[in-house]
Amino acid sequence: MAHVRYSGKTSVDVAGNFSMVLGRQLCVNGTPWILFLFEECVENKWEYWSVVIGLISMLCFLFSTLPQVYEAYKSGKVDEAMSVGFLLFLLGGDVSNFAGCLLTSQLPIQIVTAVFYIYTDSILISQYLYYKIKNNSARRKTLLRLVCLIWFGVGTAVCVVLPKLVEETSAIPNLQLQGKSSGLMTSGYACGYLSSICYLSSRFPQLHINYKRQSTEGTSYMLFFLAMLGNGTYGLSLMVMLPALKGSKSTFILNHLAWLIGSLGVFFLDFFVTAQFIMYRKNRSSEAVQDMKAAEEEPLLFEEECEMSLKMSEM
Repeated sequence: MAHVRYSGKTSVDVAGNFSMVLGRQLCVNGTPWILFLFEECVENKWEYWSVVIGLISMLCFLFSTLPQVYEAYKSGKVDEAMSVGFLLFLLGGDVSNFAGCLLTSQLPIQIVTAVFYIYTDSILISQYLYYKIKNNSARRKTLLRLVCLIWFGVGTAVCVVLPKLVEETSAIPNLQLQGKSSGLMTSGYACGYLSSICYLSSRFPQLHINYKRQSTEGTSYMLFFLAMLGNGTYGLSLMVMLPALKGSKSTFILNHLAWLIGSLGVFFLDFFVTAQFIMYRKNRSSEAVQDMKAAEEEPLLFEEECEMSLKMSEM
């Protein structure tokens, strides 16, 4: 779910039309709504479409988990269908992504979005634990229910507290790399590479469990489709930006390399997940037919048992 935009326009990307007023950057001819929402000075079509495509990418990631939450509620098999490795690596990627946003003093909207990702991860993991409780033995239900409630409570509390850090971060003028500690910047980019590794690693446990089950029942394809769309549009938003650069294109790509690797790598791996959904679709439909047959046969078996019991009583 890489989504961070490290613009750095005044230093390496675009020689934007900025003026300094009271220690703040003033955009003279920028697009008003983009300046208001993202604090970016957009003055040409390349920058404009880069921001629009990046916004589409962000929205795809924001809504990607909702279909999976519904699918888990409908099927009740999320503990069998979803890999715990997938969920934990996803959480690790979003946490390190959030750390990278803070360390590199990203825009408030990007930090809030990163917090929202962590919150949706806590919902998915809580749902996983809930159905693990429901489908497990009665002896473990009390302990697992407690673990589930604690996890969701802690996740909610943390996500309520974290936005306060946004105010502290936004209080510091985000002028250029000059006012930032090189150590913090290095740590931020290290978190970016770590998040990319986590995102890439998340797909392999899910691919394995799908192959092992020979089924994708209990998982929503929209989760992976929206992730593909988000990762693809994120990479496209960076490529669209290249013609507008007046600085070094290689420096721009290097600054975004960690997130590009994560986005395009996960985009590639999700094609394999898509192939599994196509391959195992017949298995899924056959399981549904068997369930329907079993549901239809149950009343017949019940009637036969009743008839047998009546005959035995008459004898």
